[in-house]
Formats: sequence, C-alpha cells, structure tokens
Amino acid sequence: MADLSKITNIEDLRVIAKRRVPKMFYDYADSGAWTEGTYRANESDFQKIKLRQRVAVNMEGRSTRTTMVGQDVAMPVAIAPTGLTGMQHADGEILGARAAKAFGIPFTLSTMSICSLEDIAENTGRHPFWFQLYVMKDRDFIERLIERAKAANVTALQLTLDLQILGQRHKDIKNGLTAPPKPTIKNLINLATKPRWCMGMLGTQRRTFGNIAGHAKGVKDLSSLSAWTSEQFDPALSWADVEWIKKLWGGKLILKGIMDAEDARLAVASGADALIVSNHGGRQLDGAPSSIAALPAIVEAVGSEIEVWMDGGIRSGQDVLKARALGARGTMIGRSFLYGLGAHGQEGVTRALQIIHKELDITMAFCGHTQIDTVDSRILLPGTF
Repeated sequence: MADLSKITNIEDLRVIAKRRVPKMFYDYADSGAWTEGTYRANESDFQKIKLRQRVAVNMEGRSTRTTMVGQDVAMPVAIAPTGLTGMQHADGEILGARAAKAFGIPFTLSTMSICSLEDIAENTGRHPFWFQLYVMKDRDFIERLIERAKAANVTALQLTLDLQILGQRHKDIKNGLTAPPKPTIKNLINLATKPRWCMGMLGTQRRTFGNIAGHAKGVKDLSSLSAWTSEQFDPALSWADVEWIKKLWGGKLILKGIMDAEDARLAVASGADALIVSNHGGRQLDGAPSSIAALPAIVEAVGSEIEVWMDGGIRSGQDVLKARALGARGTMIGRSFLYGLGAHGQEGVTRALQIIHKELDITMAFCGHTQIDTVDSRILLPGTF
C-alpha cells in the first residue's frame, strides 16, 4: 500500500493523475466546452467567497454527518456520475464505489460508465449506490436499464437534463476520443509513457461502455456502439419524459443540470426529491454562470420545497462548506474524485475523500460551528457572495 500522507490537497492528486493517465482521458476529465470560461469559473468563483473566522468557541465534538435524500452520509458529499471513469484507471467505477462505501458517502454510476451496473453490484457486496440516467431515443433500452438498476440495488436515480445535445469540447475532438483508444501512432506513443495504466488495462476486460454494449439493440462491437451513442441522446427530452421516468422508476429521483430558478420550480412540480445545480462541469454551455454563482437564487426559489445540491468546481472541503453556507444540502465531486482515481486508484479516491473531509471539518470549526447542519450564510463575509 502506497504512503499517501505527503499528498495534502486535491491539486497534488491532479498533478500525479496528469502524469499517469493517457492524454485523451486526462483531457476528457480536465476540460470544458469552447473557451472553457465556465469550466474555470466553477473553480475560481469559490475563491472569491470569504469566510468569517471566529475565536474562543468550543470546538469539541465536531460532526460533518448529515443526510442526502434521507440517506445518512459521513459528510454532505457524494461522488458524481462521470463518464469513462474506467478509462482513468482500470475498473475505475468499481474502485470508486468501494472507496465511497468504506468512507460512508454515496457513489453515483454514470450511464456512460465503463463498468456496468452489474459490475458495481457484484464487486461491492450489493452495497446500495446511485445511478445516473441519460434519456435515449430508444425508450425500450431505457426501460430495461431502469429495471437493471433496480436489480442492482440502486437506491436513487439521477436524471441528467442538460445533455440533450453534446457541448463543443475541443480537446476531445482534437484527441479523437474513443474507448478504448484507437491504435494510432499518436496514441501508441502516448500510451508508451503510461506503463502503469497499460498494465492495469491488460488485467481487465472492462474497456468499453458496460451499460450499453451487449444490452442495446444492434450494438455488438466498438464501431456499432459509437454510431449508436452518437445518435441516441434525445434532443426532444421534455418534462413529460421526467414524469414518465419518475413513474417507471418509483423511487428517489434527483434531477441534475438545473441552472435557472424557473427550471427549479418545474423540477419541484415534477415531483423530484432533489435537484442538482450543475452546468455539467462547464462541459455544455460555455458562458453560463458557475454553479456556485447560480446556487443562491435557486435556493431562494425552491429551497424550502426540495433538497438543493450543487456540483462544479469543488476542489476542497472549504468549497463544500461554502456551498453548504449558501443553502446546498449536499454537494457532488467529479474531477476531485477522478484525480484521486487516476493518481492512485482506490487508495487515491480514499485520499481525496480524506482531504476534503479534513478541510471541511477544520474550516467548520474555525468558522465557529461543530455541526454541519447548523452552518448557514452567517459564516461568510458579507459582500463576497
């Protein structure tokens, strides 16, 4: 087991991941759409928010425990659904789910994952997890996918609403992103510098989209899979589809991709249990505000009626605390999780969670609180949020 004690922040993990993960997959995780302005703002806007330090406050008996859609969590953080996670590290989704289980936070599997729903269930002792759904034109496939999620012991469904069409992601286009990577000279040269990654991939059979290959009609190989995915995202997605999925699912439903108060009210009307303020990590509409900037207005509009969460730009426990102070009942981490995974596999994910938890715990204490559920905007310096 590696000694990761000298890794003290998420940036340390990012640097290692960039060195170890093939360029096309690192770039897939660590980039945004178009100019990447929204992607950068997700992170930088957190830095503008300043904290009020309090002193002579009893800091004993601290706890970051709370709930997200009724589930007890060790801190108000869940691992976000991220596509191609198993290309950051062999069997990446399985390793992430195991780390989340051990830490006591939720893990969310993406529809576009490398490891399948069944893989996660079989390799975590059927521990409950969450699943993120994209609405495809093939509604029969969606119905079967939801039934598979139920059978795998998924306890909450996240429906992503902001990917009816794909954002313009320049790095992915330039890199010729595929899973697995095509054996071009450029790719082979890059892979030759990533021996650790290559050895891991040689040891697994999970190298393409596990939830789709072998399950969608007409998808038998890589070429047919690529054609299927490129035409299946449904631009006609509507609130009627949300209601259909809620009825079909029958359990906890979380809507991801809300950036507007009017859409938040529609989310409440749909009967969802939670919504996630999210701009897809800056990977869809470049020029949209950061998630943390959009959060307060949505909390003001619907925060008394539904659990409001957020994701986008969280790189520390301080970011989690700031989101909580602005009304987010929970947060989700994508890139911070992927950096840990790409750097050191399951141990790296665990280290990322340890870092975020320690930063959250210590900062909460410095702001005069011992319980995460008592934190509100009074810990923030007026005029900075």
